[in-house]
Amino acid sequence: MEVKLDKQYPLDVDADRAWALLSDLKATAECMPGAQILEQLSDTSYKGAVKIKVGPAVAQFGGTVDVIETSAETKTVVLRGKGADKGGSSASMDLSAAIAVDPANVNHCVLNGSAAVIVNGKFAQFGGRMMVQVSEMILAQFVENFRQTALTLPTAGDASAPASAPDGADGAPAAPVTPASPRVAVDKEINGLSIVWSLVKSWWQGIFGASR
Repeated sequence: MEVKLDKQYPLDVDADRAWALLSDLKATAECMPGAQILEQLSDTSYKGAVKIKVGPAVAQFGGTVDVIETSAETKTVVLRGKGADKGGSSASMDLSAAIAVDPANVNHCVLNGSAAVIVNGKFAQFGGRMMVQVSEMILAQFVENFRQTALTLPTAGDASAPASAPDGADGAPAAPVTPASPRVAVDKEINGLSIVWSLVKSWWQGIFGASR
């Protein structure tokens, strides 16, 4: 079964900081709930894992992620991932993500993402509508983690500004130093209970119709 997504997420962070994070695959993977980069296999290939926890039950998927294309000029990354669990279920994904300046506010940006996901095994039985709901919920959780992490990165002005002269060196007082923003703790686990609830709600609505 194939699921296709095409989403836009406005972010209250500038495009340069968002791209600095997006172009760092390991740091970006840490924003995905339950995901972890375990090993770098080559310059463009990584071994990773995704863990989903529902109460005491834990499901873990292992696989690889390959960087197909990256462009600093267009702030675009294209990834291909595939993985499987011990129960025989498998999934593959082609993902394209790009950062664009928000035309309404140059200090903000928009994260544009499109993905084609193919699932086999027990996950395919949920049906396309349920899988879209679950995928959108996980992506929303990822985007919030991504936003919080990007906001902690230094701005281009912070990184390129020359060091201030000490008081009395040229007759001018030293400029105040703005402390770096503390790193925000992000949600590292996929909310499995929310996923289950989303599936149950979709199943219920499919039988009785959407609630009014």
